Amino acid sequence: MKVNVVECLGGLQRAKGLIVVIDVFRSSTVGCFVVNNGVLDYFVTDSLELAREIAAARNGKVIGEQDNIPVADFDYGNSPTLIENMDISSETLVHSTNAGTRGIVAACDLGDEVIVGSFVNADAVVKYIRSREPELVTLVAMGTGGTMRAQEDMMCAMYIKNELEGYPNSFKTLKSFLADVDSAQKFFDDERIDAPESDFELCMDLDRFDFVLKAEVLQEGCVRLLKTDVVSTDKI
Repeated sequence: MKVNVVECLGGLQRAKGLIVVIDVFRSSTVGCFVVNNGVLDYFVTDSLELAREIAAARNGKVIGEQDNIPVADFDYGNSPTLIENMDISSETLVHSTNAGTRGIVAACDLGDEVIVGSFVNADAVVKYIRSREPELVTLVAMGTGGTMRAQEDMMCAMYIKNELEGYPNSFKTLKSFLADVDSAQKFFDDERIDAPESDFELCMDLDRFDFVLKAEVLQEGCVRLLKTDVVSTDKI
Protein backbone atom coordinates (compact mmCIF):
# COMPACT_ATOMS: atom_id res chain seq x y z
CA MET A 1 0.00 0.00 0.00
CA LYS A 2 1.31 3.43 -0.98
CA VAL A 3 0.07 6.39 1.05
CA ASN A 4 0.35 9.91 -0.37
CA VAL A 5 -0.52 13.22 1.28
CA VAL A 6 -1.66 16.24 -0.73
CA GLU A 7 -2.93 19.65 0.34
CA CYS A 8 -5.79 21.96 -0.54
CA LEU A 9 -7.97 21.98 -3.64
CA GLY A 10 -4.93 22.31 -5.88
CA GLY A 11 -3.25 19.21 -4.50
CA LEU A 12 -6.53 17.33 -4.60
CA GLN A 13 -6.30 17.26 -8.38
CA ARG A 14 -3.44 14.74 -8.00
CA ALA A 15 -5.46 12.44 -5.73
CA LYS A 16 -6.02 8.84 -6.79
CA GLY A 17 -7.04 5.51 -5.33
CA LEU A 18 -8.90 5.53 -2.04
CA ILE A 19 -9.20 9.20 -1.11
CA VAL A 20 -9.62 10.49 2.44
CA VAL A 21 -10.80 14.11 2.66
CA ILE A 22 -9.70 15.80 5.91
CA ASP A 23 -11.02 19.09 7.31
CA VAL A 24 -10.56 18.95 11.08
CA PHE A 25 -11.69 22.53 11.92
CA ARG A 26 -14.55 21.76 11.27
CA SER A 27 -16.34 20.22 8.30
CA SER A 28 -15.15 16.61 8.63
CA THR A 29 -15.70 16.66 12.38
CA VAL A 30 -19.18 18.14 12.11
CA GLY A 31 -20.11 15.49 9.56
CA CYS A 32 -19.29 12.73 12.02
CA PHE A 33 -21.41 14.36 14.72
CA VAL A 34 -24.30 14.81 12.28
CA VAL A 35 -24.31 11.17 11.23
CA ASN A 36 -23.76 9.89 14.77
CA ASN A 37 -26.87 11.78 15.88
CA GLY A 38 -28.96 9.80 13.42
CA VAL A 39 -29.70 12.41 10.76
CA LEU A 40 -32.33 11.21 8.29
CA ASP A 41 -30.28 12.21 5.24
CA TYR A 42 -26.95 14.04 5.00
CA PHE A 43 -25.60 15.70 1.86
CA VAL A 44 -22.60 17.87 1.09
CA THR A 45 -22.31 20.29 -1.82
CA ASP A 46 -19.69 22.34 -3.64
CA SER A 47 -21.70 25.58 -3.41
CA LEU A 48 -24.09 27.29 -1.03
CA GLU A 49 -26.53 27.97 -3.86
CA LEU A 50 -26.85 24.27 -4.61
CA ALA A 51 -27.14 23.46 -0.91
CA ARG A 52 -30.11 25.81 -0.67
CA GLU A 53 -31.74 24.27 -3.75
CA ILE A 54 -31.40 20.71 -2.47
CA ALA A 55 -32.57 21.65 1.02
CA ALA A 56 -35.64 23.36 -0.42
CA ALA A 57 -36.43 20.38 -2.66
CA ARG A 58 -36.13 17.87 0.19
CA ASN A 59 -37.67 19.95 2.98
CA GLY A 60 -34.24 20.05 4.59
CA LYS A 61 -31.97 22.58 6.26
CA VAL A 62 -28.59 24.04 5.37
CA ILE A 63 -25.66 23.65 7.76
CA GLY A 64 -22.21 25.14 7.36
CA GLU A 65 -20.24 28.34 6.85
CA GLN A 66 -18.89 30.35 3.94
CA ASP A 67 -16.58 33.34 3.64
CA ASN A 68 -18.48 36.64 3.64
CA ILE A 69 -21.83 34.92 4.32
CA PRO A 70 -23.50 35.82 7.65
CA VAL A 71 -23.93 32.96 10.09
CA ALA A 72 -27.63 33.83 10.24
CA ASP A 73 -28.00 32.78 6.59
CA PHE A 74 -27.53 29.13 7.63
CA ASP A 75 -30.09 27.08 9.51
CA TYR A 76 -27.27 25.56 11.56
CA GLY A 77 -23.70 26.71 12.02
CA ASN A 78 -20.62 24.63 11.29
CA SER A 79 -20.12 23.63 14.93
CA PRO A 80 -19.88 20.20 16.59
CA THR A 81 -20.93 21.79 19.88
CA LEU A 82 -24.26 22.73 18.31
CA ILE A 83 -24.88 19.26 16.89
CA GLU A 84 -23.55 17.15 19.77
CA ASN A 85 -26.81 16.89 21.73
CA MET A 86 -29.34 17.90 19.09
CA ASP A 87 -32.11 15.58 17.94
CA ILE A 88 -31.85 15.61 14.15
CA SER A 89 -33.24 12.12 13.55
CA SER A 90 -36.09 13.45 11.39
CA GLU A 91 -34.06 16.04 9.50
CA THR A 92 -32.33 16.25 6.14
CA LEU A 93 -29.19 18.36 6.36
CA VAL A 94 -27.22 19.82 3.46
CA HIS A 95 -23.67 20.89 4.37
CA SER A 96 -21.78 23.67 2.60
CA THR A 97 -18.36 24.99 3.64
CA ASN A 98 -15.35 26.76 2.15
CA ALA A 99 -13.10 23.71 1.87
CA GLY A 100 -14.25 20.37 3.23
CA THR A 101 -17.51 19.84 1.40
CA ARG A 102 -16.05 21.16 -1.85
CA GLY A 103 -13.18 18.72 -1.50
CA ILE A 104 -15.48 15.74 -1.01
CA VAL A 105 -17.47 16.56 -4.14
CA ALA A 106 -14.33 17.12 -6.24
CA ALA A 107 -12.69 13.92 -4.96
CA CYS A 108 -15.58 11.82 -6.24
CA ASP A 109 -14.46 12.57 -9.81
CA LEU A 110 -10.92 11.40 -9.08
CA GLY A 111 -10.79 8.41 -6.76
CA ASP A 112 -11.93 4.80 -6.64
CA GLU A 113 -13.81 5.65 -3.47
CA VAL A 114 -13.97 8.63 -1.13
CA ILE A 115 -14.28 8.72 2.64
CA VAL A 116 -14.14 11.53 5.20
CA GLY A 117 -11.60 11.61 7.99
CA SER A 118 -10.76 13.63 11.08
CA PHE A 119 -9.24 13.04 14.49
CA VAL A 120 -12.63 12.00 15.84
CA ASN A 121 -12.68 8.92 13.59
CA ALA A 122 -8.98 8.47 12.80
CA ASP A 123 -8.76 4.89 14.04
CA ALA A 124 -11.87 3.96 12.08
CA VAL A 125 -10.31 5.46 8.95
CA VAL A 126 -7.16 3.39 9.48
CA LYS A 127 -9.15 0.19 10.04
CA TYR A 128 -11.35 0.85 7.02
CA ILE A 129 -8.36 1.42 4.75
CA ARG A 130 -6.67 -1.75 5.96
CA SER A 131 -9.85 -3.74 5.37
CA ARG A 132 -10.04 -2.47 1.79
CA GLU A 133 -6.36 -3.19 1.04
CA PRO A 134 -6.04 -0.52 -1.68
CA GLU A 135 -2.86 -0.19 -3.69
CA LEU A 136 -2.96 3.59 -3.35
CA VAL A 137 -4.34 5.90 -0.67
CA THR A 138 -4.43 9.69 -0.94
CA LEU A 139 -4.91 11.71 2.23
CA VAL A 140 -6.14 15.20 1.36
CA ALA A 141 -5.43 17.92 3.96
CA MET A 142 -7.99 20.48 2.76
CA GLY A 143 -6.48 23.52 4.45
CA THR A 144 -7.95 26.93 5.24
CA GLY A 145 -10.44 27.86 2.56
CA GLY A 146 -9.06 25.04 0.47
CA THR A 147 -6.15 27.25 -0.59
CA MET A 148 -3.75 27.58 2.34
CA ARG A 149 -2.11 25.01 4.61
CA ALA A 150 -3.92 24.32 7.87
CA GLN A 151 -1.70 22.60 10.41
CA GLU A 152 -4.56 20.61 11.91
CA ASP A 153 -5.43 19.02 8.56
CA MET A 154 -1.83 18.26 7.66
CA MET A 155 -1.13 16.79 11.09
CA CYS A 156 -4.25 14.66 10.95
CA ALA A 157 -3.16 13.34 7.56
CA MET A 158 0.29 12.54 8.91
CA TYR A 159 -1.23 10.94 12.01
CA ILE A 160 -3.31 8.59 9.83
CA LYS A 161 -0.35 7.90 7.54
CA ASN A 162 1.85 7.01 10.52
CA GLU A 163 -0.81 4.67 11.89
CA LEU A 164 -1.14 2.94 8.52
CA GLU A 165 2.62 2.54 8.19
CA GLY A 166 3.29 1.53 11.77
CA TYR A 167 5.13 4.65 12.93
CA PRO A 168 4.55 6.08 16.44
CA ASN A 169 2.30 9.07 17.07
CA SER A 170 2.14 11.39 20.08
CA PHE A 171 -1.38 12.78 20.10
CA LYS A 172 -0.90 14.62 23.41
CA THR A 173 1.97 16.65 21.92
CA LEU A 174 0.05 17.20 18.70
CA LYS A 175 -3.06 18.49 20.49
CA SER A 176 -1.01 20.89 22.61
CA PHE A 177 0.64 22.30 19.50
CA LEU A 178 -2.61 22.70 17.59
CA ALA A 179 -4.20 24.76 20.37
CA ASP A 180 -1.79 27.56 19.44
CA VAL A 181 -2.03 27.53 15.63
CA ASP A 182 -3.71 30.44 13.83
CA SER A 183 -6.65 28.38 12.61
CA ALA A 184 -7.56 27.41 16.19
CA GLN A 185 -7.69 30.92 17.56
CA LYS A 186 -11.33 31.41 16.57
CA PHE A 187 -12.24 28.93 19.29
CA PHE A 188 -10.66 31.12 21.95
CA ASP A 189 -12.08 34.42 20.68
CA ASP A 190 -15.00 35.48 22.90
CA GLU A 191 -16.46 37.50 20.03
CA ARG A 192 -16.82 34.42 17.82
CA ILE A 193 -20.13 33.04 19.04
CA ASP A 194 -20.18 30.73 16.01
CA ALA A 195 -16.99 28.99 17.19
CA PRO A 196 -17.25 28.13 20.89
CA GLU A 197 -14.16 26.98 22.77
CA SER A 198 -15.77 23.57 23.23
CA ASP A 199 -15.49 23.08 19.46
CA PHE A 200 -11.71 22.73 19.81
CA GLU A 201 -12.07 19.95 22.36
CA LEU A 202 -14.68 18.14 20.28
CA CYS A 203 -12.58 18.42 17.11
CA MET A 204 -9.65 16.93 19.02
CA ASP A 205 -11.62 14.13 20.70
CA LEU A 206 -9.49 11.34 19.25
CA ASP A 207 -11.33 8.21 18.07
CA ARG A 208 -14.69 9.27 19.47
CA PHE A 209 -16.48 7.54 16.58
CA ASP A 210 -16.00 4.04 15.17
CA PHE A 211 -17.23 4.68 11.63
CA VAL A 212 -16.26 6.44 8.44
CA LEU A 213 -18.40 8.55 6.15
CA LYS A 214 -18.44 7.19 2.62
CA ALA A 215 -19.36 9.36 -0.35
CA GLU A 216 -22.09 8.47 -2.83
CA VAL A 217 -22.70 10.87 -5.71
CA LEU A 218 -26.26 12.15 -5.82
CA GLN A 219 -25.94 14.61 -8.71
CA GLU A 220 -23.39 17.02 -10.10
CA GLY A 221 -22.07 19.09 -7.22
CA CYS A 222 -23.76 17.06 -4.49
CA VAL A 223 -22.77 13.94 -2.57
CA ARG A 224 -24.61 11.87 0.03
CA LEU A 225 -22.46 10.77 2.99
CA LEU A 226 -23.30 7.41 4.49
CA LYS A 227 -22.23 5.98 7.82
CA THR A 228 -20.03 2.97 7.16
CA ASP A 229 -18.87 0.68 9.95
CA VAL A 230 -15.35 -0.69 9.79
CA VAL A 231 -13.85 -4.16 9.82
CA SER A 232 -10.91 -4.47 12.20
CA THR A 233 -7.70 -6.02 10.87
CA ASP A 234 -4.16 -6.35 12.11
CA LYS A 235 -2.63 -5.86 8.70
CA ILE A 236 -0.17 -3.00 8.25
